[in-house]
Amino acid sequence: MLMTREQRPATRTLRGWAIQVLQEAGAIRECDEHGWMQDRADPHARERAFDIARGDPPAGISPDTAAAEVRDVLNSIGDTCPECPAG
Repeated sequence: MLMTREQRPATRTLRGWAIQVLQEAGAIRECDEHGWMQDRADPHARERAFDIARGDPPAGISPDTAAAEVRDVLNSIGDTCPECPAG
């Protein structure tokens, strides 16, 4: 049986692609109420995201550049929603 891999939808920016990879890997999630991205602090999901970035980078982007963008996006996302009440 021939197995095919589902192709990701095209994104316009490298940052958008990295966010999509992080969501696919389960490393980040979206706040249900406000839509802010939140880091799930799951080391296994982060590693999956880096594996995806290195193994299937966007066309014309090197695996190292793709992994660096995933790292940059991950570093820019906090673990709480800035609009949700603390506590």
